[in-house]
Amino acid sequence: MAALVAGGSGPVAVDAERASGFRYSQRAYLVQLRREGSGTALVDPIPLSDLTPLAEVLAGPEWVLHAASQDLPCLDEIGLRPARLFDTELAGRLAGLPRVGLGPMVENLLGLTLEKGHGAADWSRRPLPEDWLVYAALDVEVLVELRDRLSAMLAEQGKAEWAEQEFEAVRLAPPPAPRAEPWRRTSGIHKVRKPRPLAAVRALWQARDALAAERDIAPGRVLPDAAIVDAAMRNPASAEDLTALPVFRGRAQRRLGGYWFDALRAAGELADDELPRSSAPGDGPPPVSRWADRSPEAATRLSAARAAVAEIGEAWTVPTENLLQPDLLRRICWEPPADGDVAGALAAGGARPWQVELLSPALERALAPGASEASAG
Repeated sequence: MAALVAGGSGPVAVDAERASGFRYSQRAYLVQLRREGSGTALVDPIPLSDLTPLAEVLAGPEWVLHAASQDLPCLDEIGLRPARLFDTELAGRLAGLPRVGLGPMVENLLGLTLEKGHGAADWSRRPLPEDWLVYAALDVEVLVELRDRLSAMLAEQGKAEWAEQEFEAVRLAPPPAPRAEPWRRTSGIHKVRKPRPLAAVRALWQARDALAAERDIAPGRVLPDAAIVDAAMRNPASAEDLTALPVFRGRAQRRLGGYWFDALRAAGELADDELPRSSAPGDGPPPVSRWADRSPEAATRLSAARAAVAEIGEAWTVPTENLLQPDLLRRICWEPPADGDVAGALAAGGARPWQVELLSPALERALAPGASEASAG
C-alpha cells in the first residue's frame, strides 16, 4: 500500500477516525488516504506496530485534511507527520464561506452529497461494518478536488498567503497545555458552590479519570457528570447510601460503590486549607462582564477594538475569530503594551504576520489613550 501511495502524484487526502465518546484515548482507529494514481486506502493502525514504510512515503507530499487540528495529534501518535498541509475547513473560513462542514462545502462547491451517519460511531469495534468503511472512504474521495477549488478562491481573494501561514501554524502547533484544574469542567458544577462539596466533585472526577484511563473507556461511560454532582451535593454517609441514589443504582455502579465512596470520604477528611477555592484561579484578564466595574478604561478599549476587528472582518469576509484569537484581543485590551507596540504584542501573543499587518493600525488607534473619547466627540 505504501508503494501504491508513493507511485501516485500530487497531494494526499488524509483523514482519521477516533472513538471519542467510547474510549478514553484519542488514538486513531482508522486512517483513510487517497492520492491521484494511487486510489483510496484504509489503514487499521491497531494491529500494526510499525508504520515506518507509510510514514516515509507521506513525509514529502502535501496533506489535505478537513479540520486538521482534530486529527493531527492522533496521526502524530502513530508516527505520521506532514511536511506541508492544506486544511479545507480553515480555508473555507478564510474564504468567507457561511458553512464550513465537509458535507456542506462539498455540496456547495462540487455539487456532490456525502453519505452521512457514522461520524460519531465507535470506530474501535472490530470488525468494522462494510457501510462504515464506505463512509470512511468517502471522506477523502473528493478532498483534493475541494482543496483545488478553495485554493483558487483564496488566490482570487488575495488570501493565499494568509492561508499558507494559517496552515503552517496548525501543522506546527504544540499540544495544548494540560488544564490546571480539569475537574472544574464537570457538567453541572455551577450548582456546587461551597469548597467541601467542590472537593467531593474533584475527588470523584479524579477517581473516575483514573479508572477510565486504566480501562480505556470514555469517562462519561464510567460515571456520568450528573452522578458526580449529585453525590457531591447529597454527601451520602455510606457506600450503601451512595448506591441508593438514582444515578448509582445500576449493577456496574453498585459494584463500584465502595470505590466511589472512598473518594468521597477522602474529600470529606481534607483540612480546610486543602479544599479548592470556590472559583477557578485565572491566568489572564477577569471575565469581560466584570470589566466595567474593575476597569472602565479597559472595557472601553475592548469595545473599540472589537468594533475595529469586526469592521475589518466584514470588509474581508473573514470571521473575527479567524482574524485574531479572542483571548489575545482581550489580553491586549486589558493590559496594552507599555511602549505602544501593538504589532509586537500581537506577534508575541502568537498572531501570524498577516494578522499583525492587517490589524495593527486599527488596533493602535483603538487602544490609543483618549481614542474612545475622541471618537465619541
